[in-house]
Amino acid sequence: MDLFSGTIGQLENSIQYASAKNNVISNNISNVDTPNYKAKKVSFKSALENELDTLQAKITNQRHINFKEADNRAYRIVGDSSTTYNHNGNNVDIDKEMAELAKNQIYYNSLIDRINGKFNSLQSVIRGGN
Repeated sequence: MDLFSGTIGQLENSIQYASAKNNVISNNISNVDTPNYKAKKVSFKSALENELDTLQAKITNQRHINFKEADNRAYRIVGDSSTTYNHNGNNVDIDKEMAELAKNQIYYNSLIDRINGKFNSLQSVIRGGN
């Protein structure tokens, strides 16, 4: 039985994604001067594409899409070793990382506001509308 119709679970997964992204960006920023450090990023798209290759759906009609089985990972941390921005082999672009950090913070705050709204609605229902 899904008590909250999946909404809170989806918000929780989104918050975990935003937290992982924040950790990766922070790690990139802290290693901006580390020789030969290669920036990493949290990639949802590559995980989605990989999952589509492994999903399995019950096919009851010939027009249904055939999927293979999934392993429930929502994102993946990937590195980019194809570029170098600094003379020491490092490829962290501090301006890009700071912009991504700000964007991710806005996303995270919106998720927190949304989940707080869900809990406030539940609290209101439990208290009888007071």
